[in-house]
Amino acid sequence: MPAKTATEDVKGFQGLMDSVHKGEKSALDAMHRFADSINDSFPDVGDDGDGPRKKIIDSAFKMTEDVVESAHKLAVNVVDVTEEAVRNLTKKAESAVS
Repeated sequence: MPAKTATEDVKGFQGLMDSVHKGEKSALDAMHRFADSINDSFPDVGDDGDGPRKKIIDSAFKMTEDVVESAHKLAVNVVDVTEEAVRNLTKKAESAVS
């Protein structure tokens, strides 16, 4: 099996990051749909203060932030581990050629 080129590695990293971006966007879109459904169920009747409508929406946004942050951290960790593996493989390949 031929070794991957640097361009293929970059495309792989880009694919990973695109996938994470799509996941984050999907989570945010879901949050907006949820907020819309809450707005339909609990119409804004004035100053809601800390009423149930605000608490539900705030909790949902917090949950979405946590999901997106976790996905971002996972992507960063995967990239870090992959970069380290590529560096190690490159060093081994260079040593084998020398």
